[in-house]
Parts: sequence; structure tokens; C-alpha cells
Amino acid sequence: MTKLFLVRHGQSQWNLENRFTGWKDIDLTDLGREEARNAGISLRGEQIDIAFTSTLIRAQHTLDIILEQIGEPNIPVIKDKALNERSYGDLEGLNKAETAKQYGDEQVHIWRRSYDVAPPGGESLKDTYDRVIPYFEEKINPLLKDGENILIVAHGNSLRALVMYLEHLSPEEILQKEIATGDPLIYTYERQFKRL
Repeated sequence: MTKLFLVRHGQSQWNLENRFTGWKDIDLTDLGREEARNAGISLRGEQIDIAFTSTLIRAQHTLDIILEQIGEPNIPVIKDKALNERSYGDLEGLNKAETAKQYGDEQVHIWRRSYDVAPPGGESLKDTYDRVIPYFEEKINPLLKDGENILIVAHGNSLRALVMYLEHLSPEEILQKEIATGDPLIYTYERQFKRL
């Protein structure tokens, strides 16, 4: 039985500071490193053949810590910007609470949680879906079909797009889905994906 493991990176410095992070390359906090260690501990004993991650340091460092914890620091790792977090455009670096004061709670909520409304200069979840899923279908799914167990360490929104696809969720359903930092999601693959 082939397995797909999804892990959202551990807490970043800007997660801690309640800032829109998006494509800004912000590293992990001490708590984020601990979350990565715990994710690795929970995956000990699982066979992982290849790993994929984004081009952002918080995901790469999370992956490095996980591989160290499972005793497999040398498995092949592929980094691609297709797995990057959703771009928050002009909001990146801004404090979420201060942004809500400036634009209103409702507008910020729409930017953060709607499926197809993008913040100024940024991406919607639909835009993120439209880059993550073709990459998954072209680069990752063929390996799963060949029996390779895959670990993907990425970001809240890139993983939400993937979960939406794997679980056949509607735009309304995915908006209710939270992906916790450092908490692996495990899917099995035979003829279709099934979450464990």
C-alpha cells in the first residue's frame, strides 16, 4: 500500500508575529523546530522514498528536521516553487490585526478565506490550486502510482489546495479546513486516495 504524507511547516517567525507571510522567506521559531521534530518522531517507522518541498526556507528546514528524526537525511528531495505558500501580494509583512483595522475585518476575512478572491497583488486559493495540482499530477502522482511513498512538506494554503483535490472537497468545504503546523496527514493510495 503506497502512502502520501503531507506536513505543514512548523511555526515561522511571522506566524508568531501574526503577519501575512506568503512568499517572504521567513525561518522557523524554536516552537516551529520543535513541531518539526515532533512530526518526524510521529513518522518514525514509515517508509519514505522521496520528499518534495517548496523553495521557502521554513518548509525546507522543517523537512530537514523530519528526515533527521526518521533517520533518513539522504533520501532524494525535490524543491519547487509550485509548492510555495499562496502569495499575499501587497499584504505580505503586514500584521493581520492592523490590516483588519485598516481595511475592515470583513475584507481581510474575504482575502484570507474566500476561494477565488485574491488580496491586492496576490493569489487566491483558486490560483494556488491552479499551480499546485498540475504539478502534483505531473511530478508526484506518477511516483505514487509506481509504488513510491512520498512526503510533501509545504504550507497551509498549498496543502489546503492539495487536500481539496485529494478529498474531492468543494470550495465551501475547503474553507472550513485548517492544516495544523507540524501535524502529518497520511493518505493511502491504491486506485484512489484515502485519508488514514
